[in-house]
Amino acid sequence: MKKKFKLSNLYLVVIFIILYVPIFYLMFYSFNSGGKMYDFEGFTLDWYKELFQDSRLLIIVLNTIIIALLSAGISTVLGISGAIAIWYVRKVYAKNFLLSLNNVLIVSPDVIIGASFLILFTFVGIKLGFTSVLLSHIAFNVPIVVLMVLPKLQEMGASLIDAARDLGASRWDVLSKVVLPYITPGIFAGFFMALTYSLDDFAVTFFVTGNGFTTLSVEIYSLARRGISLNINALSTLLFVFTLLLVVGYYFITKRNARPIGLGARK
Repeated sequence: MKKKFKLSNLYLVVIFIILYVPIFYLMFYSFNSGGKMYDFEGFTLDWYKELFQDSRLLIIVLNTIIIALLSAGISTVLGISGAIAIWYVRKVYAKNFLLSLNNVLIVSPDVIIGASFLILFTFVGIKLGFTSVLLSHIAFNVPIVVLMVLPKLQEMGASLIDAARDLGASRWDVLSKVVLPYITPGIFAGFFMALTYSLDDFAVTFFVTGNGFTTLSVEIYSLARRGISLNINALSTLLFVFTLLLVVGYYFITKRNARPIGLGARK
């Protein structure tokens, strides 16, 4: 057992090295005064200053944040409604069918989803830009929220709702005072997952974005195609730090929400 434990630790270390060394390498050279991805000459913040002086890039950052927040918020509301609707279905085959439809969008390749949305928006007559990107992000975020919320509903069980109804609670009271407070950790998990997916998405956004509107992922791709520039390193570093802050914030929020449940269980 001791040997297996050491091997598992070694495996985790190797995996984390493979995942994080390229990121830290990129972050390290964002401070290189030499302007190259090798031969570190000295520490500088010039690349970050240049980044913040680029008004076009700041607009793209704002567009990306607005799209991420709007898509995460709307998809969270739709995802909660979808999860509750699936949970209320009593027939097993019908519930499995709805779950399968929900999971198809998650396992489908992003290229297929992006191309499908491009054809749809072109056929319907929706101009490619802010609206098309927002709608596509909402579409692929809703199934993620459903998967985050549904396990909390299944964990809650029907007995809690039956008890609330026996005590005279209306449907709105059951939803607002029983169901939603119980599934709050799943709601936060779904929101933050949708937010990070929207911030990071490239493939779908690449298909549905139009002239005059773009997001950070597409802009970084276009910058990288022009050649190596440490502006990309600086921008990627800020994105990584922002995502890290989201993860830490989500951790503390879920920890705070789980604490009263634990205290109630001990009582």
